[in-house]
Amino acid sequence: MVFSSPPFLLFFAVLLMFYAGARNYRERAAVILVGSLIFYASWKPVYLILLGVSVSLNYLIYAGLSATRSKRLLVAGLVLNLGFLGVVKYLGMVLESLLGLGNWLDMPLIGAPPAWVGWALPLGISFYTFHMLSVMIDVYRGEWTHRISFRAWWLYVTFFPHMIAGPILRASELVEQLENLRPLKAGDIKLGALIFMAGLVKKVLFADNLAPLTDELFSHPESLDFYAAWLATTTFALQIYFDFSGYSEMAIGLARMFGVVLPRNFLHPYTSRSVREFWQRWHMTLSRWLRDYLYISLGGSRRGKGRNLANLMITMLLGGLWHGAAWTFVFWGFLHGSYLVLHRLLLDVYARLGVAAGSLAARALSWLGWPVTLALVWVTWVFFRAATFHDAWAITAAMLGMGSEPAGAPVVRSYVQALVWASLLLVLVEPAIERGLRNGLQRWGNLHFTLRGSAYAAITLAVIFFGGSSQKFIYFDF
Repeated sequence: MVFSSPPFLLFFAVLLMFYAGARNYRERAAVILVGSLIFYASWKPVYLILLGVSVSLNYLIYAGLSATRSKRLLVAGLVLNLGFLGVVKYLGMVLESLLGLGNWLDMPLIGAPPAWVGWALPLGISFYTFHMLSVMIDVYRGEWTHRISFRAWWLYVTFFPHMIAGPILRASELVEQLENLRPLKAGDIKLGALIFMAGLVKKVLFADNLAPLTDELFSHPESLDFYAAWLATTTFALQIYFDFSGYSEMAIGLARMFGVVLPRNFLHPYTSRSVREFWQRWHMTLSRWLRDYLYISLGGSRRGKGRNLANLMITMLLGGLWHGAAWTFVFWGFLHGSYLVLHRLLLDVYARLGVAAGSLAARALSWLGWPVTLALVWVTWVFFRAATFHDAWAITAAMLGMGSEPAGAPVVRSYVQALVWASLLLVLVEPAIERGLRNGLQRWGNLHFTLRGSAYAAITLAVIFFGGSSQKFIYFDF
């Protein structure tokens, strides 16, 4: 069930009614847990078995770590989770790479991969694996000492708003809230519904309408001229933003209706003036996870400039690999790592040149950084979206004005261009819209429920009549 689909909305309404009728914490926890498992099983029931085995084994390791803080148990947890993730997500990529290398060398290294390697990836595995690993690492470091019950552990991992595609949480952000589930409150439902509707509009009116345009343009990589190549990349950049930030806001809104507060995951990333700032605004909970558990574990900036730059690159390479089992994702991570390394080196150059913070030169460089950052990020999206390196190079060459202009290029209709550039404008003015909504939030909550209901009904009708074809969320593949 996709959050924006009618079956999910019906499921959530029923779940909310059962939750409202629960008389105590035990019943409220049972409603959330059963509802989360039903939600997960709606995709593919067999994956409940894998989920159950993973969650239970990880709890045993967590319980032992809580009692001993044993390094061996931490290693066991890392091997269990990363090994399982590696087999189900990356084994096919490794075998296909070896097969391709053997063909290139004209020296077979392996036979054809077994059929089971092509099984579908368990939904949300990259996300719930990170959730469990963060607890174990925090316990080992002594940063989390609160003992989690078996029931709370299951609630933490399977809580349906965030389970499939984040936000990626630490135990300190969620466990105690789930251990103190409270009765429904009108204020939480009002605020949660408003946040959910904002995400729904992003997903259905924008992401789902942009999706077929992206598919069409990226299906003709060698037929794109300079303008069409930039339009194609802009279309995907907007689609993935509206899709993923829309999902995150819908998840935050759903959780808030139960009185659970989830952290923000996006903060107007396309207004960033450096790639470093972009990663402070894009998928913020993943950026924080990579920083806290990978970059810092590698040594961060504590071991000299050279090691610091290497740690940045390793972190982004592994962050790219986390996104998908394809070398294009690794290269996407390499590009972002290169940008971050270059940014760090430029800061040193500015310091030696005496460019002081707040000076006219610093402000000019900051403003110049915005279009440069957008252009650099746009190039990386080509490798994130393209099916193969061949397609990605063709589109990148066209973006640089070096592509061929064969006959039969796809016609870029005026309504496509209007939708794309209107969407980009919306993204750029989104901070001002958000400030206005935040200032008017109290007045919105004080409106008579019939007026609020009429507004929600109008949005729902707009979604029905102008929404695109139903699309699954992009990050469900990761």
